[in-house]
Amino acid sequence: MSGIHHAAIVTADVDSSKRFWCDGLGFTELFDYTFTGDWPTLFGAATDRLRSIFLGDPANPDTGIVELVVLEGTTDAGQSPERPAFGFFLLSLQRDVEPTLATLAGLGFDDGIRRIEMPAPGGKRVAMAVITAPDGVRVELIGQPV
Repeated sequence: MSGIHHAAIVTADVDSSKRFWCDGLGFTELFDYTFTGDWPTLFGAATDRLRSIFLGDPANPDTGIVELVVLEGTTDAGQSPERPAFGFFLLSLQRDVEPTLATLAGLGFDDGIRRIEMPAPGGKRVAMAVITAPDGVRVELIGQPV
């Protein structure tokens, strides 16, 4: 068995993050569970309790999962840098770009959006945009070539 199962984001504000990912980007909450484990050893966490909220598409389970993680005692690593930095870069999603951005703007998530259009194979063009999620993760939206 291979492939990426999920990407985890430590969140400071579950409600804001769920609005962004579910209401804004169309993910569905698959489960919300608090696990007790040796998170101090595994992650260097300050607690043995980790709340895990899996978000995905129940109709297409192989498309990947975004996990929102709540760990008490987590420190703020700062906002997403203005320029690329070494390490985690972004999550890329296939979405209808303009309608998705309009939905996010209606929810109050409209700061710092960047848009471009790129050539695609076959003489087509593809719309792309980047927006930063509430916890500093860059999210790239890629439309269908037209």
